[in-house]
Amino acid sequence: MGNKRYGMLYDSNACIGCQACSIACRAENKVHDDVHRLQVRIEGPKGEFPNLRMDFHRQSCVMCDNAPCVPVCPTGASYTNEEGINMVDEKKCVGCGYCITACPYQARYLDPKTGTADKCTFCYENRIKPGEKPACVSICPTNALIFGDLNDPNSGICQAIKKQATIKYKELLHTNPKLIVIPNRHGGEK
Repeated sequence: MGNKRYGMLYDSNACIGCQACSIACRAENKVHDDVHRLQVRIEGPKGEFPNLRMDFHRQSCVMCDNAPCVPVCPTGASYTNEEGINMVDEKKCVGCGYCITACPYQARYLDPKTGTADKCTFCYENRIKPGEKPACVSICPTNALIFGDLNDPNSGICQAIKKQATIKYKELLHTNPKLIVIPNRHGGEK
């Protein structure tokens, strides 16, 4: 069947903004308090009482197929692995910040301890390689996240994508993100 191409589906309707994913990410990847690999942004309340609602938006690396962060790296520290995950080789990174500037999703940062670029990797080294799901997916209490192989039409993620309308953040940039979003169905409801 060929190589795997990992992606994630985020259902903004199922998300309750609990931040369990962000906390799990922070703990799993030993993320410094001043930065984040993942956060859920909360907008609201919106509407008029008693019909109020909150909107939730996942903010992390979207694992672009055409990642602007990779070609700008002067040392080759930013790269895409064989399974489509954008990575950073800490040993090669000189902390120039070019990849941070090039990322239209504001998903990269300089680690305050190492001075090197860092970002979400879908927990590739510590969880995906050993056969586990990313920490955020494993902990989500509402199953708002589905992780899997986008090249396998029978995978859970591909089956879920077929069942509803989805979007990719900033699609017009032609980065082809592999973080796919089920948009908020509330839309312009009053």
